[in-house]
Amino acid sequence: MNTTKDEAIVRLEDVHLSFGQTEVLKGINLTVNRGNAVSIIGPSGSGKSTILRCINALVTPQHGRITVDGTRVDQLARESERIALRKRVGIVFQQYNLFPHLTVLENIVLAPTRILGVERREAEKRARELLDKVRLSEKADAYPGQLSGGQQQRVAIARALAMKPELVLFDEVTSALDPETVGEVLWVIRDLIRDGMTSILVTHEMRFAEEISDTVVFTENGRIVDHGSPEQIFHRFDNPRIRQFVGGLAGGRGPMRGEDN
Repeated sequence: MNTTKDEAIVRLEDVHLSFGQTEVLKGINLTVNRGNAVSIIGPSGSGKSTILRCINALVTPQHGRITVDGTRVDQLARESERIALRKRVGIVFQQYNLFPHLTVLENIVLAPTRILGVERREAEKRARELLDKVRLSEKADAYPGQLSGGQQQRVAIARALAMKPELVLFDEVTSALDPETVGEVLWVIRDLIRDGMTSILVTHEMRFAEEISDTVVFTENGRIVDHGSPEQIFHRFDNPRIRQFVGGLAGGRGPMRGEDN
């Protein structure tokens, strides 16, 4: 786990967001320091994924401030400004969204060459380094349809890293995977965090969140109910609602899926 640092890279201040008459976020305050890993846990529909989409400017709140490394995300009005932000903030979704007609290598090379203007040779070199990092170096010439779900998700992570982001958001990246392949994706994310990648993860993998997080945030009904160290959230149980939630996911507190006992 990383040592906590004082430099904030992400700040959300009193963020409110509604879709029509449905209030999804009801005053979110969150700070993420550079080099830290923050896990967001909570029941379905509590606003976890919406927080990530606000940080990456995929949705815009009606009220509040969102700052990412000095950029006021909530004030980005032009698509070019949002694209510039997404060069610095990567996001990996539960669905891999790989281009099925491109090889693994081409999927990773595409954005750096077209968006960042990186030369093809340099982009391919970086892509092969990333494939080695996610343990898929032998799959460079394969197509997504030839890969397992876990392998496709690791390619999606490599694709996000190819843009050399300052921050990576992981949105329930294991929820669509077969239990046997969850562990291989979590190992990759664990390695990235140990290397110092600033990360925010929405996850239902409780043991994993406990292991890798500097801070754990518990959300419910569009609010942050509590936050603290993994020790505070998972063991001290000061909040009875968190005790109930974590107890209900007791299966996720045993050996990590895809990992031996």
